[in-house]
Amino acid sequence: MDTPTHTSGPVGITSGPDGALWFTENYAGNIGRVTTGGDFTEYAVPTADPEPGHITTGPDGALWFTEATGDKIGRITTSGTITEYALPNAGSYPWGITAGPDGALWFVETIGNKIGRITTSGTITEYALPTADAYPMRITSGPDGNLWFTESFVGKIGQITPDGDITEFTVPSSGATPIGITTGPDDNLWYADANGKIGSVTTDGDFTEYSLDDSNAFPWGITSGSDGRLWVSEQLGNAAASVTTSGIIIEYNMPTTLAGPFDITSGPDDNVWLAENYVDQIAKITL
Repeated sequence: MDTPTHTSGPVGITSGPDGALWFTENYAGNIGRVTTGGDFTEYAVPTADPEPGHITTGPDGALWFTEATGDKIGRITTSGTITEYALPNAGSYPWGITAGPDGALWFVETIGNKIGRITTSGTITEYALPTADAYPMRITSGPDGNLWFTESFVGKIGQITPDGDITEFTVPSSGATPIGITTGPDDNLWYADANGKIGSVTTDGDFTEYSLDDSNAFPWGITSGSDGRLWVSEQLGNAAASVTTSGIIIEYNMPTTLAGPFDITSGPDDNVWLAENYVDQIAKITL
């Protein structure tokens, strides 16, 4: 399904509280909405060139998103009203965002090397990472009541408590570049490793890794599907992969050549939805 705006560059996508899919248009500076029937609506972010990154449903029934170059956290109601909250420091590059177990939103500052927390009223707290230049990318709520995030440049998975205490776990394999992360149906954390692997880690820090057939597939996003499997977007492999909790991988090629699937989410219709960054499309995989 083509987005209405050409060169929109969709990146993040999530299931909204209104039964639609909501996504970020990184190039166009819009927040998009698409129904499961394929009807689109777009809303312009007020800040010029904000480069919206990722998006999640908040505990307040609104959608919350990051503005990477705008250095802001945005909030959009299901009727399209946008509010923005500036981060304390320029150049922070907020990217991944998730709803936390404490009623707040949690996000990563990829260049700022911090984990951030914002209340639904806009109060921001930041926590510096112990490892320099970790390049945190994505964050998710874990099964243990903590937040879990990826540190792409240093090959680590991090855990932060709602009080701000951080623990880091090193991925065993050499060259690991974890990006997307989600809680799996087995109550482990599952992550997409751009080094051609899909991995899981227990809340105690025990890792298991599974290699894709194409080591250059560049897995990016990951979500837990309604079918009890993990689903992964392969940005350079131009495919989506399903992974069982025992590590059985099946790959499905995207119909469009060089689609560039980035983020992936389980939709309100129990199917899997993807943002195809290179071709300005939203895709659905019928389970």
